[in-house]
Amino acid sequence: MKYMGSKNRIAKHILPIMLKYRTEGMTWVEPFVGGANMIDKVGGKRIGADFNEYLIEMWKAIQNGWIPPDYVEENDFHNVRKYMDEMFEKHYIAFVRFGCSFGAEWSRGGFARNVKKDKPNADILNRTSKSYCAQSKRNILKQLPNIKNVDFIYCNYQDLQIPPKSLIYCDPPYEGTTMYNNDFEHAEFWQWCRDKTNEGHIVFVSEYNAPNDFECVWEGEIRNGMNVADKNVKKHNIEKLFILNGFEKTKERGLF
Repeated sequence: MKYMGSKNRIAKHILPIMLKYRTEGMTWVEPFVGGANMIDKVGGKRIGADFNEYLIEMWKAIQNGWIPPDYVEENDFHNVRKYMDEMFEKHYIAFVRFGCSFGAEWSRGGFARNVKKDKPNADILNRTSKSYCAQSKRNILKQLPNIKNVDFIYCNYQDLQIPPKSLIYCDPPYEGTTMYNNDFEHAEFWQWCRDKTNEGHIVFVSEYNAPNDFECVWEGEIRNGMNVADKNVKKHNIEKLFILNGFEKTKERGLF
């Protein structure tokens, strides 16, 4: 699924690093599952959680056979954002606000067009199989076979019930970026990662930077459209994957 900050392009690089630590029967847990672009490439028992209730309802609806539309009218797009639950179901709201918005942004993205509306035949061209809506539908249905058995849960990462000795992959709102959740407490999150490691879980985090007690185990330059600070421009960012420095000591204590 098209999703802001998607890790689809780097999955082939970071998944092998994480999966070598996953033992038989170990649960894969994503507290920030988002567009499910990582969890759809992992097998076994999986939990995908997110604090966006609409997004979770969309994934559940997809699992239960709901098919997204081929096209969404621009008026409907704006009505979804204006009236929300007054007129529309949660799963449809999530598809429209992510799948039909420019940049797949929940709050800031405008109606996505392939062709500018002042161009000849723009309305017809924007309804073809190449429309943003149609692309989003195809992407989601392509993911469906790989997410059928994912346990999708609506909750805050701090409230997520995690099975013992799980492998946790976190892709939280990045610090210094204008994501849909501007109230995210980064210091609390990093402490949560420390606590979960000490409980016996293996915790990996995607971010640009991390506290000094976290080690970078992979980095790569990625073309990214997320807004950094106040600059609404695309730029190259250095994506990184982190793990707590004391991870190996935890392992030696026999916690996993």
